[in-house]
Amino acid sequence: MRNIKVIVDYDGTDFSGFQKQPGRRTVQGEIEFVLERLFGEPIRVIAAGRTDAGVHATGQVISFRTHGTIPVERICPAMNGMLASDVRAKKAEQVAEDFHARYSAKSRTYAYVILNRRFPSALLERYAWRIEAPLDLEAIRLAAQSLVGTHDFASFGAPDRAGMSTTREVFDCRVSSRREFVIFRIKANAFLRGMARAIVGTLVEIGQERLPVERVAEILAMRDRQAVRVVAPPQGLFLTRVEY
Repeated sequence: MRNIKVIVDYDGTDFSGFQKQPGRRTVQGEIEFVLERLFGEPIRVIAAGRTDAGVHATGQVISFRTHGTIPVERICPAMNGMLASDVRAKKAEQVAEDFHARYSAKSRTYAYVILNRRFPSALLERYAWRIEAPLDLEAIRLAAQSLVGTHDFASFGAPDRAGMSTTREVFDCRVSSRREFVIFRIKANAFLRGMARAIVGTLVEIGQERLPVERVAEILAMRDRQAVRVVAPPQGLFLTRVEY
């Protein structure tokens, strides 16, 4: 049996998230349906990150096991010939037997895009959160430094199952701007459900001068989901990179 790793990207707008759900269109459901037709056997896909409804990916990693003999270089073209246009396979390779797309990952990086201008865009509303007023980027950068390191992020997200650890290590949290775009990049060993969007929402409040810079450290210490007042909408969030 072969263990196959595939990098995929998708427009999450019309999906109810990555994880398979009965009666709903999901990224996992679409990919498994195609793979089962290609290989002629049941396929279970494992993902590095279980993105929420409306969240996109440019560097999601999946893995699956198969008895099939399709050459690895033909897997992506075959998948793309059957997948809907909002999901694409970018690169496939055979990996070691013990490789696991989720548990072997050392880090994940998410980017969040804000369209920082007054007027809406006919093209970008699906891929960015539009905020009209200018943001104080220096205040955001100062606040973001409180998130770097190993912390209990219970205020910013929930574990997959009750009772699991909410401690995560954030390696980098930065914000940059280019013309009318403000882009957040957060790299961590793993993310809680909703964590990236809660972080962005809180930092935006600081950039809008609705919260002081010190509030991020206070929210971390509270370990209370109610401490976060604003969660960024899903359409601006992209899973961009997974490292092993």
